[in-house]
Amino acid sequence: MKKLTLLLMLAVSFGTLAKKPDSRYYEMRIYYCHPGRLDALISRFTNHTTKIFEKHGMTNVGYWIPNNNTENALYYILSYPSQVERDSSWKRFGRDPEWKEVAKKSEESGKIVAKVTSIFMQATDFSPQIKPSKAAEDRTFEMRTYTAMPDKLPNVLARFRNHTTKLFKKHGMDNIAYFTTIPKDGSPSKLLYFLAHKSEAAGKASFDAFRLDPKWLAVKEASEKDGKIVDKVETMYMSPTNFSTIR
Repeated sequence: MKKLTLLLMLAVSFGTLAKKPDSRYYEMRIYYCHPGRLDALISRFTNHTTKIFEKHGMTNVGYWIPNNNTENALYYILSYPSQVERDSSWKRFGRDPEWKEVAKKSEESGKIVAKVTSIFMQATDFSPQIKPSKAAEDRTFEMRTYTAMPDKLPNVLARFRNHTTKLFKKHGMDNIAYFTTIPKDGSPSKLLYFLAHKSEAAGKASFDAFRLDPKWLAVKEASEKDGKIVDKVETMYMSPTNFSTIR
């Protein structure tokens, strides 16, 4: 009986400590600004927008500006309890008198945003817990998007789950968040993830070392014994804004 009781206690403890699945609905929004208007957008977010988002049940996850920002863009991620609540939050936000006044005042000198793109996502089962985090000094972030070969996304995810994230950590890269995209047009999902580095140069050096690691070479060869599993990799280095919850 004592042994059974101990086993039950251990089971309860393990269940308490086990990581709960992240079921939140994530959205990455990309705002492309009119020439010379990015500073006005940053000011609006700094002083108003993020607070109004929170007021309507949206969680600010992170805000970044590309290091090579040829398109005057701001990238940011929000999370919601569900897709339904996401849609409801944005409706309330759009009707909010405070937001309407802020938008009107901020655009007295002209329109700010030329185009908005949204990417909907869900956290992978191996993503670190996605929550506010700040280092002693601001880090450089890298957003990487993997397009898998047809029907090979599960293989890509398995390689990351079992090997790649650990090897990234070994080579000094911080695993921040891993998502799979939720396309609306019927196209395949992609793996989209964020790493953090001390600098862009440090990130590139870490990847150079990672690519030459014998363990990675063995993992890559084993995972591709039946053919390539990744069709395309896109990468972008970014810096956090001063109001980003992840820095």
